[in-house]
Formats: sequence, structure tokens, C-alpha cells
Amino acid sequence: MSDHVLVLDSGTTSTRAIAFDLKGRVAAVAQRPLTQHYPRPGWVEHDAQEIWRLTLACAQQVAGEIGTSGIAALGIANQRETVVAWDRQSGEPLARAIVWQDRRTADFCNLLKDEGHEEAVQQKTGLLLDPYFSASKMRWLLDNEGQVRSAAEAGRLALGTVESWLVWKLSEGEHLTDASNASRTQLLALPGAQFDEGLCELFGVPRGALPRVVDTHGLLAATRALGGTTPITGLAGDQQAATIGQGCFAHGETKATYGTGAFVLTNMGRTVPRSAHRLLGTILMQNGGQRTYALEGSVFVAGSLVQWLRDSLGVISSAAETEALARSVADSGGVTIVPALSGLGAPHWRADARATISGLSFASGRAQIARAALEAMAHQTQDLALAFAADGAPWQRLRIDGGMSANDWMAQDLADVLDLTVERPDMVETTALGAAILAAVGAGVFASLDEALAAMRGPLRTFTPNMDDAARSERLARWQRALEAV
Repeated sequence: MSDHVLVLDSGTTSTRAIAFDLKGRVAAVAQRPLTQHYPRPGWVEHDAQEIWRLTLACAQQVAGEIGTSGIAALGIANQRETVVAWDRQSGEPLARAIVWQDRRTADFCNLLKDEGHEEAVQQKTGLLLDPYFSASKMRWLLDNEGQVRSAAEAGRLALGTVESWLVWKLSEGEHLTDASNASRTQLLALPGAQFDEGLCELFGVPRGALPRVVDTHGLLAATRALGGTTPITGLAGDQQAATIGQGCFAHGETKATYGTGAFVLTNMGRTVPRSAHRLLGTILMQNGGQRTYALEGSVFVAGSLVQWLRDSLGVISSAAETEALARSVADSGGVTIVPALSGLGAPHWRADARATISGLSFASGRAQIARAALEAMAHQTQDLALAFAADGAPWQRLRIDGGMSANDWMAQDLADVLDLTVERPDMVETTALGAAILAAVGAGVFASLDEALAAMRGPLRTFTPNMDDAARSERLARWQRALEAV
């Protein structure tokens, strides 16, 4: 009996395959770490062939445990904006993938800004001119990788984001992308059905190398890589998938994911979002060509700050240690971290910003630095809350997920600093659950997203504000001073 949904969750630091049963319980999981390549300061790359090889290995391992006949459908959630270039004939990558964190195209984006293109690009795409997005990365590959340029000249070039690459390999040649991922490339007008000719011309990206834009759920493709034929019925960028996994189906409902970065999305319904406060408009999902949009705030550094404290500075030995350290002291002792390790994202958008640790004294130690790192999550989120409210999308409550959100101290600190009720599901990996919900509905297992959510999402835990106004004001004033110095 086909009573499981298989999800491929291709993230920034690892790739996973997870089988969910129809009650949302994890039946099997396999995970492999991805190699991070840092060839120069500000450059971040992945080996696309490694992404495929490890993803396939995870999928086959889980399928072997469940049995292919038990898999009703396959869904994919993926790191967004990361660009893969490959040869249509050989199916092989032509260069390393450029990861969403990569900043090498900052000068090109600044040139387009100086030429006065940002307002028009934002009006069309909902996105600002920043190296974060895919289009400038595609242009860089064309300009700087001879194999990519030669493939383009010969009409053999395929460009896509990670889900597009995986679907190509799984389906043996289907070149498609879902609307949620397409809206992150900076080459799709938010109301446009397919990639925009004018945007492709502006960025110098050949439209013929790009995939076809399809729904986020439905019968999208199929794979024989797992034995038999498995339909691919759900595709979404990781943050959109997490929003769906959190059940943010109604206008105004908001989630925040704390993973490598931190990403807040508010459902804006059928209205194309327009931000006056440097937030992003994006496509949340699409079915039958009908789109639901979201307003998004993207913070570049969240969990990666803790990873940096562990791996580069040796301040902590594990991420889990941060909660105990934060609880071991009454406050951060005035230490404030602005975690601009790869620039500042929304609502500041300063690619040139660099991280700082301020307020240090002889009294500062591991505990104060660890606590300041966790406090930075609430500070960055508060900056976003103000921007969302100014754009007419104030948060009524915040649903959180991602690996960092399992930290109870941080979850409570968010509620305290935001002065808002915070909800967290028992299973914080809602990205994979969202992809499973999409795939299950896309395969016809459930009649609607609401029905799938009711069946597959577990209980929630609530954190309520418990900080006095004076303490909150002092925290935010200290953060503002540190931010202004950056």
C-alpha cells in the first residue's frame, strides 16, 4: 500500500531523504553532509555532482527501508537561489554550483544599481539588486567559466536552481522549476507565467537555458531512480516549504525559520506584495496556475553564527551548549554581536557590512558571548518585525521552526524581545513536512492543504512574553548602537 511520502530535503550543509507516513510521522530518514567550498573570501560553492550523488544515495536508502511500493509520491525542498549549470547532452555539471550565501557578484549588482535599474527590478520581481539572488550568479558563470559559455554558444546549456537540477537527474531530462523557486532567481516577474525576456536581457542570461515554470504541487514529473515509477508531485524552496509546513495558509499568518540563515514569511494571499521598507515579494505556492504570494525578510546569518563560534573560534564545543551557557549568566554583560559574516540582509541590505563583537571587557567570557549570539537572533527578528509592520503586515503571533528554534532559551527570548506570542511545533523540521504536504496534495492523497495539515502536523508549544519594558528597551537600544557602528 502506498502510504508514505518521500521528501528530498536538499539544504545548504547537508542533504536528506525523509519518509513521512500520512499522519506526519517520520518513518525513515537518511542524511549526508555536503562539502562546503570557500575558494576566496565571500565565495561559497558546492559540487553539484556531490549534491546529486548524496541525495540519490539518501533517497535509495530510505526507499529500501520503506519499499518503493509504499511511496505514494516524492516532494523536494531545497536551498534557494543556489545556481547549477550543466550540459543538456551529457547531464554533467559545467562548474561548481554558486551558493546563495556567495557575494562575488556584489560589484555587478552595484553597477546595475548605479545605472538606476533597482526600482524597476523590484517592481517586477519583488527583489532588490543583491548577490543573494540567482540571476547575477548565472551571469558570473557565463562570464567566467569557459565551459558554461561554450555550452551556451552551442545551445547545450541548462541553468537552474537545486530542485531543477535534481528533477533533471531524477526524471532523466525534464527541465523545470516550480514557481516558488523561480521567484527567487530575479528573472521572473511576480505575475508572469514564465521567465521574463526583459529581465533575462538585463542580466545577460539566455532564456533558452532556463527551465519551464510549473506549479508547486500536482503531477509535475516522475522518476524511475528508486525502482518502479514514482510521481514527483511537490516542489518548493525551503522557506516556502516551511511556511506551508507551519500551516500559514491564511492572509497575515507568519513563520520564521532559524537554520543557516533566518527567514520570515507572511502570507499575503493573492495580492502581489510591494514593499516600501526593503522586504521582498515572493511566490509562496502555485496550483493550477493560481498563485499565493508572501512578504519575506531574509537574514543571512543565524545558525551559521553558532557554527562559526564552534568551528572557527572554538568558543563552544557544540551548538546545544549555547542554551546552558545563556542560562548560566543573568545577561550578556553588555556584549553585543552583529552577525554580518556575509553582509547584512533585510531590511538593511548591506553587502559590505562586516560582523562585530562589541562591549567586551575582562568580565566577558564564553557564556556572555554565547548568550549574545542567541540574543542576536531576536534583535535581527525585531528589525524585520518593524519593517513588516511598516509595510502593513504586522505580526499577530510568530510560528518558529528550524534547528535553532529547538533552543528553549532562544524561543523565549524571541517572545520577550518581540513582545509577541511565539509558537513552535514539536517537530521543528517543518521544511520537509511542508514538502510532504505539497506532495501528498499534489498526488491526490489529500483533497486540500488544510486536510493534509490537519492529518500530518503535530502539537504546538507556546512561549509568551515575560520581559519588562525597561529591559526590552535597553536591549534594543544597545543593538541599535552596535548596528549603527557597523
